[in-house]
Amino acid sequence: MKNKFVIALAAFLFAGFAVYAQGTNPKPVKIGYASVNYILSEMPEYKQIEQELTEYEKQLSTQLQSQAQEFQTKAANYQKSAETMLPEIRQQKETELRDMQSRIEKFQRDAQQMIQKKESDLLAPAYDKIQTNIDAVAAENGYSHVLNSEVAGVPTLLFVADQSQDISKLVLKKMGLTVKE
Repeated sequence: MKNKFVIALAAFLFAGFAVYAQGTNPKPVKIGYASVNYILSEMPEYKQIEQELTEYEKQLSTQLQSQAQEFQTKAANYQKSAETMLPEIRQQKETELRDMQSRIEKFQRDAQQMIQKKESDLLAPAYDKIQTNIDAVAAENGYSHVLNSEVAGVPTLLFVADQSQDISKLVLKKMGLTVKE
């Protein structure tokens, strides 16, 4: 009986401390959401970013094609004259072709990483601008939390009862962009 009283008293005190910790004037929770991808796609600089990235990818692709073409030419030449080569020369050419193929494969892997880095570098200022404006809109409208409605094109909000909590258009307006209805 005494243990139950102590436990009940402890629970009561704990609940009291929890209410006290929130303060006498707790802020209400107001959650909004935004589509960062939609906002980004509406920004004029996004077209420039896409164009720069496409050009960069083309440059790397051209370099890769050039290396592959050179490899094919050397491989064809080797095949034509392999039977007439001295064994030492043949082995040297085979080693040279394997090394060349390895360099091409490495360039291909590195190119993917270079494209990802370039994309990240190009998008960083746009994402910073979006975040700054989301912060401003959230503060102006009393939002305590703002969620991204999708990540990499996959919806993260599975259900939204109130579409008025979508602040994407408010963010675009804050950025001085025309909002399409």
